[in-house]
Amino acid sequence: MIKSLYSILLATILLAACSTLHSTTTIKANDAFILGNNKHGRFSASLKNVSTSAITVWQYPIEGGRHSPLTLQPAANVKVRVDRNTALRIENSSEKSVDVQLVVKGDVGLSMGYKN
Repeated sequence: MIKSLYSILLATILLAACSTLHSTTTIKANDAFILGNNKHGRFSASLKNVSTSAITVWQYPIEGGRHSPLTLQPAANVKVRVDRNTALRIENSSEKSVDVQLVVKGDVGLSMGYKN
């Protein structure tokens, strides 16, 4: 009985630690979507630009600064590994909305929001 409860607890912890988030996110013209602007562990994000305009992706440590800019052209995709306590900022500098497909693995206890 105790062994069964231990197995169930271990499986639950492993599932929580290896969570996956799927999302198609719309970013308005001249706006940005911020993923993970809070304290968190490492995560990876696969991004696919499903729009007709390019987007820019930056990594922003929550202590300050920014690094690793990527330009994602229409129909392109990329996988980004993100350190703990670092946010991804997905910028849309075009005059029309863009859509980005996201698959996030690892720590998915991430804040999400927009900032223009």
